[in-house]
Amino acid sequence: MLDQSGGRIPAKQVVLTERIGVCRQTVVEARDAFLELKSVKLFLQRKKRETPPVPPKVTGRLEARIIALACSKAPEGYARWTLRLLADKCVELQYSDTMSHMTISRLLKKTNLSLI
Repeated sequence: MLDQSGGRIPAKQVVLTERIGVCRQTVVEARDAFLELKSVKLFLQRKKRETPPVPPKVTGRLEARIIALACSKAPEGYARWTLRLLADKCVELQYSDTMSHMTISRLLKKTNLSLI
């Protein structure tokens, strides 16, 4: 849409932002990145990662253990499991070195399992 080759009249940046649904800065950065590379092929290729991906903390086996724990009877003195109780129990049982209650929350939400 910003192409000026062949006598084309490029669209205004304001029009582009409305059509594409991005902010003006995104259009400017994309244009500048393209002009820097001067090649459509290079521009459209994904960049190689500079750092390796971080492996997921929760594997299928750990996920199964957490779900089984969440489905078990709550600890003595508690009516039900809480996210923090589950996270602490995972560390206590040495399922993982550390465990966040938010990790437990995401896992249970993903599996449609509720503590209520």
